Amino acid sequence: MKEILMKYMEKYTTLKEEEQQAIIEEIVIKEFKKGTYLIKQGDYPTNNCFFVLKGCVRQYHVEVNGKEVTTNFFTEEQAILLFTIEEASQVSNSSLHCVEDCVLVVADFDSEQEMYQQYIELESMTRRMMESYLIQAQHEYAKFIRSSPKERYKAIIQTRADLLQRVPQHQLASYLGITPESLSRIKKRMQ
Repeated sequence: MKEILMKYMEKYTTLKEEEQQAIIEEIVIKEFKKGTYLIKQGDYPTNNCFFVLKGCVRQYHVEVNGKEVTTNFFTEEQAILLFTIEEASQVSNSSLHCVEDCVLVVADFDSEQEMYQQYIELESMTRRMMESYLIQAQHEYAKFIRSSPKERYKAIIQTRADLLQRVPQHQLASYLGITPESLSRIKKRMQ
C-alpha cells in the first residue's frame, strides 16, 4: 500500500525520495471493514482526514423526510478532507460510510501540522493536491448541474465506470439525483 502512496506523492512533489520515504513511514494506514462509519451525520466532526488507498467510501446525508442523498463516492487515490474544516462546535451534516473493505491513510490535524513544519515541501504538495481536487470538483459540479439525468449517467460511464460495479444501484441513482427506477429506464434505453 505504501508504494501506491509513494507513486501518488511523486505526482505532486519535488521532495527527495528519502524524504518521501520518511513521510510515508510516519503516516498511519488503517483497514476498515465494509459497513464501517468513519463519521455519522449528527456526530461532532473528527479532526481526521483520510486518503483512500483501496476501497470505496460513500458520503451521504439523511434528509428530514428520511431520504438518503448520496453526495460523493471516494475511491483509490482520492482525499476525504471535508470534515477537517467544519467548526468543532457544529455537528456533521453528513456521514462517511465504507461501501467496501477499505485501506485508508488516516491523518489528524495536529500531526499534519507537525509534518508540515518538518517537511516544508509537504505543505506545498498538499496545496497542489487540494488545488487539483478543487478544480476537478468545481468542474464536475458545474457539469452535473447543466446535465440531464441521461448525460449524468453517461458521464459516470466515461469517468467513473468502476462505480457501476462497486456501489448498489439505489446509491448510484441517489448520487445522480434520480430514482432507481429512472436509472433502470435510462440504462435500458442506452442498451
